[in-house]
Amino acid sequence: MATLDLPTTTPLRPDRMTGRMRLVLVVLLLAQFMLAVDFSILNVALPVIGQGLGFTLGGLQWIATAFALAAAGFTLLFGRVADLVGRRRLFLGGMALLGVSSLAGGLATGPEMLMAARVAQGLATAAVTPAGLSLLTASFPEGPLRAKALGLNGALMSAGFTTGAILGGVLTDLLSWRWAFFINVPVALAVLLVAPAVLSESRPPVRPRLDVPGAITVTGGLLALVYGLTVAGEHGWTDPTALTALAAGAALLVAFVLVERRAASPLVPVHVLKRPTVVWGNLAGLVAFVTETSLVFLMTLYLQDVLGFSPLAAGLAFGVLGAGTVLGGVLASRFIGRFGARSALVTGGLLQAAATLSLYGLGDDRGSLALLLAATFAGGVGNMLAIVGFMVTATSGLPDGEQGMATGLATMTQQVGITMGTPIMSAVVVTAPVLLDGIGLAVLVNAAIVAAGAVLAGVFLGRR
Repeated sequence: MATLDLPTTTPLRPDRMTGRMRLVLVVLLLAQFMLAVDFSILNVALPVIGQGLGFTLGGLQWIATAFALAAAGFTLLFGRVADLVGRRRLFLGGMALLGVSSLAGGLATGPEMLMAARVAQGLATAAVTPAGLSLLTASFPEGPLRAKALGLNGALMSAGFTTGAILGGVLTDLLSWRWAFFINVPVALAVLLVAPAVLSESRPPVRPRLDVPGAITVTGGLLALVYGLTVAGEHGWTDPTALTALAAGAALLVAFVLVERRAASPLVPVHVLKRPTVVWGNLAGLVAFVTETSLVFLMTLYLQDVLGFSPLAAGLAFGVLGAGTVLGGVLASRFIGRFGARSALVTGGLLQAAATLSLYGLGDDRGSLALLLAATFAGGVGNMLAIVGFMVTATSGLPDGEQGMATGLATMTQQVGITMGTPIMSAVVVTAPVLLDGIGLAVLVNAAIVAAGAVLAGVFLGRR
């Protein structure tokens, strides 16, 4: 199919999207939304999957972990591969892999086939997410239009995470857990049919070489880090396997930095890592993803194990959080256009911290539900302001040749943050003998991390 070129000049109205831009946005947002749904759609269905395919109780968690390991571990590598082979080409290849692996997962007849499908879904996510984000930033000029596009992208991704929890319960109850996989197939097919006519190829003018030592060390380091965090969340922070994996991950990531200093064509140039916008933008983004995704875990525990809600009812309660994130994403571009990305990071973080802190007042009766809904809605607005501020900050002021790398870094931050949050808060919860007390302590820790991230971003980013 013929490729239609995107306009290379800024529209007459720099705050208005052209029809072509809207088509690009729809295609890319649909793909990113589906990827976000996949992170949480199987959580509610895990017990049913275990009974149907013969998973052991301890093996169930690896359905989620296998996906997270591949998605987080290979994101930065695929961000550079997108620069090498072309961002549109990698985006389409990843979508094709996602459709095939989702079909295989839905047809799985045993644990091995299902786990292989989840790993393939994670690899597809690691390919599509940075490639799609690079296409998004390359398609919209830096300024209000890019902020608006990133705001909508962030809103739909966060809403997708929440929608996954709801959709997983609905599909499992009404149809079968297999539809949590099958639902991806028609969406992937639709994107593959439309995208070639809408998206133009995007790659740097000079094709970079692949930094193999850097790719090996950073991928190995991220895999070991995510694995260690997962084991620590299950067995505690003193578990020898967890400590060994975390130490190995830290060593490999240090080695990665040393390798990058000497590499002729580094995966992440050292001068980019020295940019305050890249460093503090990504750290603020890491805080935003760690805290909000782990708060969903904490409130799931509270709704189901303290208040006695069913999994489906608990999932529906998070619809309010999803509404807050959508509102925050819609408002973010206007906020950034008026006050700047730094202000969005700080204001969003402080709003999220205040909303999270109020959840310390939750009790053991259902009268606390109103507080939970109000706080998660406000926290969702603040979290999305911070996330869009992070995306704009971490990808601004860089040439096109470094956009794949920058968006790969930002996507890696997102994937690692989503993976880290639950094990960290799980380890905090189990320190208290009473579940409600443990949840309360974790809420305080969560709020403190958000507040600290907002203050540090405000101090070290400085005013533009």
